[in-house]
Amino acid sequence: MFLDGLDELDRKIVRLLIQNARMSYSEIGEQVGISRVAVKMRVQALEKKGIIEEYTAIINPQKINGAISCYFEIETMPDTLSEVTELLRQSDIITQIYRVTGKCKLHVHAVAASGEEMEALMADTIDKLPGVLECTCNVIFSRIKDIKGLRL
Repeated sequence: MFLDGLDELDRKIVRLLIQNARMSYSEIGEQVGISRVAVKMRVQALEKKGIIEEYTAIINPQKINGAISCYFEIETMPDTLSEVTELLRQSDIITQIYRVTGKCKLHVHAVAASGEEMEALMADTIDKLPGVLECTCNVIFSRIKDIKGLRL
């Protein structure tokens, strides 16, 4: 895949960081054939351009005892969409909100510490959203494939 401003060396560096964001500049340099300082400069340039947004730990909710992960498909009236997204954004249990095409306008992921916490999210937040025409909830039993970010 070609991205404007991302040469082959940058793609190699990004691939390595996707595999292990804790990899040192020295280790990356050894694998791509440039110095540690050159790697650092390239990574900083990628960060400055916004190509690399953040480094984070990914937690698998299925591995935490009692945690429940689900997604909601929410169809709203057009005039309440922005209010609905703002109300959803305020919840710490909601981890991702996507505006999508099709009948349902929002695809929302949530991770709760327990079934009770997820039920409280539904009762206190989801059920009270204005202008919702339809809402479905699907519990996630297991992750089969879960790629974070862009793959190069």
